Amino acid sequence: MSGKRKLITFWRVIRNGAVNFIRNISLAIAAMAIMVVTLTIVLFSWIVNSTFTHTINQITGKIDISVYLNDNVNQAQTGKLLKEIKSLSNVASVQYLSKSQVLAQYEQQNASNKQLIEAVSETNNPLPATIIIKPINLNDLESIKNFLDQPKITGLESAPTSYSGQEKEAIDRITHATNVLREIGFIAVIVFAIVSVLIIFNTIQMAIFNRRDEIHIMRLLGAGTAYIRGPFIVESIIYGVLAALISILIINSAFQASSGTLQASSLGLLDINYANTFFTNHFLTLLTAQVGIGMVIGAVSSFIATRRYLKFKIR
Repeated sequence: MSGKRKLITFWRVIRNGAVNFIRNISLAIAAMAIMVVTLTIVLFSWIVNSTFTHTINQITGKIDISVYLNDNVNQAQTGKLLKEIKSLSNVASVQYLSKSQVLAQYEQQNASNKQLIEAVSETNNPLPATIIIKPINLNDLESIKNFLDQPKITGLESAPTSYSGQEKEAIDRITHATNVLREIGFIAVIVFAIVSVLIIFNTIQMAIFNRRDEIHIMRLLGAGTAYIRGPFIVESIIYGVLAALISILIINSAFQASSGTLQASSLGLLDINYANTFFTNHFLTLLTAQVGIGMVIGAVSSFIATRRYLKFKIR
């Protein structure tokens, strides 16, 4: 087949697919509705995941574990402990504050409370030297805690580390909540993607049944597998493209409503301002990904339907 004939055949496949889409518009709307839900969940989950990651990074940047040292811990012991802490895989940075530095920091933080300043000045600096540990991953704080709970380390401490009690519970709740939300989003995407494939599968199946006489004639006239299957795949790809565009419009409208009508900047851990900025800055990437995912879902489900119900011999 010459290049010109291939081009003509390809154009006919595209045209027939568009005609089929218009002809089966009622079925197309049902299929696209499910795809819109699926792609909207995919896009929302993507944005939420990026927003949660940003929020968690901010929280991680503010959370640290403080180790309070006994006054009798010497310089050699301190240096060895700092070296061991820095070697931990989940440690981003380690800062050592001497007793005088801790006192200066305390006075600065409580400059407006003269009673606290006077109480500290009347004693011989009761504040301990402190090691401040910045973690990398909040999900792995236990590895740092387990290290600090060793007897050789606790023997150097004047008080339990800051990662204990209510602070530990608060950090663990935040970490658990974000992990659960991510898992729910992932499961929702998978479920709706499967539902979309099944809906499009049945839509194409019905279209094949409605056109069975036409398809039979095309086969008798010698039409190839690709030529008969092509319009169905094109039709499903149109579903995906339109559903992707609609899902983008839905998310965009949702952000405009939240930042405009609701005048909200955040909903719990979801930083709406950051999510809106992320959506705007990555609009083309998100749009391309949405269209690509929609096309893949449509093409795959249509291919499976035609292979299953037309029973072509693949050449």
